Amino acid sequence: MTAKDFQKKSLLSIFLSYFKPHLGLFFLDMACALMISLIDLAFPYVSRMCMYDLIPESRYQAFFAVVVVMVAAYLLRSALQYVVSYWGHTFGVLVEADIRKDLFDHLQTLSFGFYDKNRTGHLMSRITTELFDITELAHHGPEDIFISGVTLVGAIAVMFTIQWRLALVMLILIPVFLVVINLNRIGMVRAAKNVKANMASINADVESGISGMRTAKAFTNEDAEAAKFQSAKKERYKAMSWFMCCMEFFTCIMPVAVISVGGWLIMDGKMNYMDLITFSLYTSTFINPMRRLSSLSEMLIDGIAGLTRFVELMRLEPDLDDKPGALELGTVEGRIDVEDVSFAYERDDSEVLHHVSLHVNPGETIAVVGPSGGGKSTLCSLIPRFYDVGEGAVRIDGHDVRDVTQRSLRRNIGVVQQDVFLFAASIMENIRYGRPGATTAEVVAAAKRAEIYDDIMAMPDGFDTYVGERGTLLSGGQKQRISIARIFLKDPSVLILDEATSALDSVTEAKIQRAFDELAKGRTTLIIAHRLSTVRNASRILVVRDGVITEEGAHEELLAKGGDYAQLYSTQNLHG
Repeated sequence: MTAKDFQKKSLLSIFLSYFKPHLGLFFLDMACALMISLIDLAFPYVSRMCMYDLIPESRYQAFFAVVVVMVAAYLLRSALQYVVSYWGHTFGVLVEADIRKDLFDHLQTLSFGFYDKNRTGHLMSRITTELFDITELAHHGPEDIFISGVTLVGAIAVMFTIQWRLALVMLILIPVFLVVINLNRIGMVRAAKNVKANMASINADVESGISGMRTAKAFTNEDAEAAKFQSAKKERYKAMSWFMCCMEFFTCIMPVAVISVGGWLIMDGKMNYMDLITFSLYTSTFINPMRRLSSLSEMLIDGIAGLTRFVELMRLEPDLDDKPGALELGTVEGRIDVEDVSFAYERDDSEVLHHVSLHVNPGETIAVVGPSGGGKSTLCSLIPRFYDVGEGAVRIDGHDVRDVTQRSLRRNIGVVQQDVFLFAASIMENIRYGRPGATTAEVVAAAKRAEIYDDIMAMPDGFDTYVGERGTLLSGGQKQRISIARIFLKDPSVLILDEATSALDSVTEAKIQRAFDELAKGRTTLIIAHRLSTVRNASRILVVRDGVITEEGAHEELLAKGGDYAQLYSTQNLHG
């Protein structure tokens, strides 16, 4: 379903739509739950029959036959309970897998702007904790409601056949119980939703705290990080405690009501002791579903809160989307045209780029330099359409990037950033991410071209070496060269190097620069650089300041002008 489909449907219809692929397991679960309820309902009535008819009339053979049948019934009940527990949970897991897949697929359609504004921990909470709550609701919700409903209705029906006056008392207590439940549910739903939001923030803090543990230790802020976990669920616990208090009162008052009214009826000659004992047994049968419903209420509230937040996320439409009939790009030559482009990250924000125009020929190497915050990275981010332009157009081989599919566009563009992201996996898996279907020989060849092969073979496990979280077990230079090998494997027509060597020492930088020179051969290359020494050999150098291109030309030409580039170059040489 698309975001628009989610916008049209109600919470209940969305929830039930995930049941459809697994209806066989669902009905198996419900059928077994029905059998369990019927067996539970039969026991008090059979007990009454034994005490009323069989034992007083010395029908011992029939009595023991009934006992054997009840033992067999409870053996069957145990088998049915196994089915409910195993296959019911399997059903829940399958529903969860479908929901998680849809959510993850949807998250992949959302633009960079969405991730700029949302913390990783928030999103992780929605994919894990909150989806688990929905899963529990999918499994236990219908099952518990069904079992409780059958048991309650069945118990009341049998009670009316025994003594309608006493059954009427029980029937009066039920609406009162339901009103109290509903009143408490409103406060609990509000508290649960707040807890979900708070827990998402806490999970985000956990993610940040773990990711930034080195920083926390360096600044001795462990206590400050730990303090973030001190409070989150007080409102929720207060609402739940009040609910449980009311619940316990009603479940305890029911046996008292049965004994009180039943005793009065016995005194009045309208009921006998055996019927009162049977009523007491049914009261126990009656109370168990109510306790089940009380446990379900917390699950229901958590599940509804999680479902609400899931649907809120699924209803978000991507800022960037392929237009109907978007062109599928094949391999491109690499001609780039930026035509009178203006851009702001938010509609109300000031523009980052102002009427910028740029034309890059296929195979040309362009360097983009300038002070921090001038718009260098923003300009290059518009080429793979990570963001949409506010005015103007960006074209690849004459095609407006808004007229082609994002997947085919980005398949032709390779990006190497300063902050390299490596997955917590092996070196082989990280390089192969550039082209998942690549052979081992192709991965090895890419590593050699990126000048990382010798480093890899010196490691104990070679290409199977685990790189750690975000590549923490490797040096900065090794991580960068693995990312270069990944691009070699992808083999794009357009290459964007976003300050890819600025965080490295000069020796490592020289080694990586050779890899970049090899990588840039035959490709249209844009180099965003802080160190001007790395871009002297570029075909052209652009100076971007305050969102405009202030200068353009070769290294010597720009130095001779004595403008912004010459000033940046002399400043770096002075501090170098």
